[in-house]
Amino acid sequence: MIEIKEVTSKKEQKAFLNFPLDLYKGNMNYVPALYMDEKKIFRDDYVYNTSCDAVFFNAYKDGVIAGRVEGIIQKDANAKNGERRARFTRFESIDDPQVAKALLDAAENWARSKGMDTIHGPIGYSDLEKEGLLIEGFDVPGNFETTYNMPYYQALIEGLGYKKEVDYTGSFLYGPESEETLEEMEQLVQFIFKRYKLHFGESKNGRDFLKKYAGGIFELLDKSYEGLYGTVPFTDGMRQLMIDNFGLVISPKYSAIILDQDEKPVCFGLAIPSLTRAFRGTRGHITPGVALRFVQCLKHPDALDLCIIGVDPEYLNRGISAALSLAIMKMLHQDPALKYADTCLNLEDNYAIQNQWKRFRRDTPKRYRTYVKSL
Repeated sequence: MIEIKEVTSKKEQKAFLNFPLDLYKGNMNYVPALYMDEKKIFRDDYVYNTSCDAVFFNAYKDGVIAGRVEGIIQKDANAKNGERRARFTRFESIDDPQVAKALLDAAENWARSKGMDTIHGPIGYSDLEKEGLLIEGFDVPGNFETTYNMPYYQALIEGLGYKKEVDYTGSFLYGPESEETLEEMEQLVQFIFKRYKLHFGESKNGRDFLKKYAGGIFELLDKSYEGLYGTVPFTDGMRQLMIDNFGLVISPKYSAIILDQDEKPVCFGLAIPSLTRAFRGTRGHITPGVALRFVQCLKHPDALDLCIIGVDPEYLNRGISAALSLAIMKMLHQDPALKYADTCLNLEDNYAIQNQWKRFRRDTPKRYRTYVKSL
């Protein structure tokens, strides 16, 4: 017997949060979210509550929890795009089509009751959250910024009438093709900087970086991400959430920002040391052992995660992305301990970013998909 319960009690919230941790136990490619951050989705003052409606469901089979899903109505996104869409996210299930159907039926019925005509996902409150369903790359390590899920999820979701809406790729960048490539990039960037009166911004540390450039970065994000799939305008709460999330891990050593002659940001890229070693095989809690590995990851990273990249649309056709590529190449070239830089999620039809990685030696082992269904 399958039973769906809307999550309302503390006990049901705990079951919702713990289900994936039990499902992926022993899978070293799965990297859990920070448990204390996930708990915030149930708080009355959660940062997205002013712009979103949300509902949570647990599925029980013969009295034992067997899955979960969250439904979201992103009101800012709907207003921006003139749509009546709901989102589903945090979908997890045992390998049982009936459990998956019951969960997504619950999310769909809730969306209809709210006047929505379409549902899509997996996609969270904003693109600051994990999005997309992993459909290729189950044998490579996940990371702290992207989804990892069971291989059978694709069949479960597609079996319920969901169709592909967009795909994302995830690549590993290993550095420039050759020393000559690096030298050519240096010369190209010098020419571009001189022509457009640009320069790299400088900062003493992560706190100084955010103090100097956070405002300009957010303005640039709204401009450069405006037309991309699933994005929403940054609210003050989202800005603070991003600053809080990056405050501990950001470093000028792994960040690049390009300024015009008026010190205005026109391009930036933020990378962080990969935290996979610290959190995989855990339940997302900050124990003394996790804290120690966390510090080791920051001090002696073995890989980088490219979290956010933004380019002023006015500079897209001026070759400025070459400067960002050069900065990433130098990060990899100058630290032999870095195995690669993980691009995380890149829309497959975002040709500007896809073309940017062609300057690197790279593999593209991961693919993610977001689905859509009419209600």
